[in-house]
Parts: sequence; C-alpha cells; structure tokens
Amino acid sequence: MYDIVLFDLDGTLTDPGEGITNSVAYSLAHFGISTPAKKDLYKFIGPPLKDSYAKYYGMNDEQCEKAVEQYRVYFKDKGIFENVVYENTEYVLKELKKHGKKIILATSKPEEFAIRILKHFNLFEYFDAVGGASMDGTRSKKGDVIKYALEKGGITDTKNAVMVGDRKHDVLGANENGIDSVGVIYGYGSFEELSDAGATYVFDKITDILNIIL
Repeated sequence: MYDIVLFDLDGTLTDPGEGITNSVAYSLAHFGISTPAKKDLYKFIGPPLKDSYAKYYGMNDEQCEKAVEQYRVYFKDKGIFENVVYENTEYVLKELKKHGKKIILATSKPEEFAIRILKHFNLFEYFDAVGGASMDGTRSKKGDVIKYALEKGGITDTKNAVMVGDRKHDVLGANENGIDSVGVIYGYGSFEELSDAGATYVFDKITDILNIIL
C-alpha cells in the first residue's frame, strides 16, 4: 500500500500526441527539416525536449535551445490543448483522494504548462502539489523533477511513495529517488522498455494501479 502517488502527465494522465507532434513539426520546419510522419515524432513524448532534439537530429546546445523556443511558439496557445484525458483518469484520481492518498504531479513538461493543462481538464483540484520542469531547462531530468515534486509536496519520508509513468525516464527517475514505480503501457512506452528500466510493476490500464494502492 502507498500513501503518496506521483503521476507523470504526458502518456499517463493525458494523451498529448497531436499537440506535441504538431509542435515538434513546427520547430523542425524552422530549421528547414521536412515534417516526418507523426508516428516518428512520438519518441519526443516523455523525455526532456532538448535531449530528443540532440539525440534524433544531432543538434548542438544552441540549436536545441532554438528548437525548444520554436516548439513553444506553437505549443503555448495551440498545441497545449491538442490533448485528450485518458479514460478513467478522473475516476482513479477521485478514488485515491477519497481514500486519503496524497497525489503529486511530476512531469518533464514545464510546470506552468502542466498547471494550465490540469486546470483546462478540471483535474487540478485532485493534486496536492505540482512539480514540473523549469522553463530555462535547469530542471529537466526526470530524477530532478521527482525530487523537486516531493519537496513541493512536503514529503520527507518516501518509503510509502510510488511513481506512475509510461516511459523509462519515469522509472529511472523513481529509482534515483529510492521509490517504487508503476509503468503503464497504454501510453508511449512498451512493456520491455519499462520492465528493462526496473519498474516495480507494469500495468496496461490506469485502473490497475488501484489494486496496489488501495
């Protein structure tokens, strides 16, 4: 049983596929890079953006920063809402709150964007704290975000905390902070990715987490 539940946002609570891929395509066009197939841009969902531009397009630091800047031009008012809440997300959050669990968001998305999304979809009220990446990129690694989110939530004893996310970065970040993790495969990570990263549990439905938390 866990008393503190940290959630990733993209690919865990909401499906941001359309907004993120459109934003990445917009940013790549700035560099004269033709738009890849949408499915080829799904790999941008989850990891810090700068890491993905460097990894998949060989950009240097300056280019990565420019790409993120262009990404946000599209994302901040349009792409942010090209997003869908996964089925049963609100039900799970309600059940956790009903049973007195502390719920914290830990996302690699900039914190101000994450708050706007939660408020837009009427999910903000369920969260005791929201921890996200910083706009300047100084806090972007998932392990750092989780540590920050725990601090914002006033958590000093983490033995009853668990991180729920859909990518290996969520699992590895949880490991760095000494907490258990739940990998969910309805998002953008595979069973292999999550289990190889060392997830404590791997589930295919968000409602499955209630079985171990409640």
